[in-house]
Amino acid sequence: MANTKSAKKATRKIERRTAVNRARRSRMRTYVKKVEDALRTGDAAAASAALADAQPALIRAAQKGVVHRNTASRKVSRLTKAVKALTA
Repeated sequence: MANTKSAKKATRKIERRTAVNRARRSRMRTYVKKVEDALRTGDAAAASAALADAQPALIRAAQKGVVHRNTASRKVSRLTKAVKALTA
């Protein structure tokens, strides 16, 4: 339990930041799932449209520190590769 005034304030800040990061991570995962669902159904147009939405969300999450930039880059790369394989 926080004892000092500054520790209590730090706890409040951490709670707010955690809520923001949780929302960002959830948003990112939702976009990735939309791409994966489109790939699963075999709809190339929907998959490429979903990828166009997911890519900025992944990059933004990396910029904000929610995920590591290499993780975001890897996810974008793998999704792009899967979408290209579906269209070809």
